[in-house]
Amino acid sequence: MTTLVREAPSDGVVLLRLNRPERLNALNEELVGELQQAFATLAREHDVGVVILTGAGRGFCSGIDVRDFGPSMLDATDPAIDRMRFQEMMAGLPKAVRALPQPVIAAVNGPAVGAGLALCLASDVRICSASASFANAAILLGLSGAEMGMSYYLPRIVGLSVAADWMLTGRNVAADEAFQRGLVSELVDDEQLLDRALERASQIAALSPLGVQMTKRTLQVNTDASDLAAAIELENRNQVITHATQEAAEARERWAAR
Repeated sequence: MTTLVREAPSDGVVLLRLNRPERLNALNEELVGELQQAFATLAREHDVGVVILTGAGRGFCSGIDVRDFGPSMLDATDPAIDRMRFQEMMAGLPKAVRALPQPVIAAVNGPAVGAGLALCLASDVRICSASASFANAAILLGLSGAEMGMSYYLPRIVGLSVAADWMLTGRNVAADEAFQRGLVSELVDDEQLLDRALERASQIAALSPLGVQMTKRTLQVNTDASDLAAAIELENRNQVITHATQEAAEARERWAAR
C-alpha cells in the first residue's frame, strides 16, 4: 500500500493524502521519499493550479515515526555530520512545500505534531476541522523546539509570545485556540473540511496561474521585506508583468461583463 495517495478532485487541483492512518500518518522513510518525489513532480506540472495536503483517517501527521522510521534513522551515537544530513533531509520537506509554484492548502483533519506541524506551517492556507490539534512536541523529547522551519514560520503567523508559549512548552493546541490565534484561516466541522478546502482550491485554480503564483511569491518575499518601499517595488513589477498576459485580459473582460 502506498504511503501517499494522489487524487484529482477537480480541474487544476491535486490532493495529496498522507496514507499511514494506523500511525496517524507519522513520517517514515517511505513516506518522506514519496513526498519528496510528489513535490518535485508537481513543481513541473503546469496544469496543476493548487495542491491540497491532508491525512488519511483521523490524523493529519503525528510527526516522525520514531518507533519504525526505517533503516536511515540515526541515533545519538551516530556521527554528528550524519545526524546533520538526516535533519537537513527532514527540513527539506517544508522547504519543498514553500518552493512549489502552486499555493498549498493544508486541510488539517486531526493531530498535526512535529513534522506534521512543520508541513502545515509551510502551507499557504491552513484550514482545520474541529478535531484538529497542533503541537511542536520536540522539546518534550529533550530536543530543541526549533526545527524544520518552525522558529521562522510560527512567530510570523501567531506572534512571538504565542509562538514561544507553544514551542517552549510543547503543549497541545486545540483547534479553537489555533483559529483564535490566526494559525488557521477557517475552523469547520469535521465532515465539511475537505469540501471547504476543495472550494477554496477551486476558487484559486480558476484564476490566472501567473497571477496566483506571483501572489504566492510576493507574499513570501514581502513577509521579510526590509521596508514598505521594497515591498511596493516588488508589487509594482509584478503588476506590470501580469497585466500584459492573455489571462489578465480575459479576466478583465469577465469582470466588465458582470
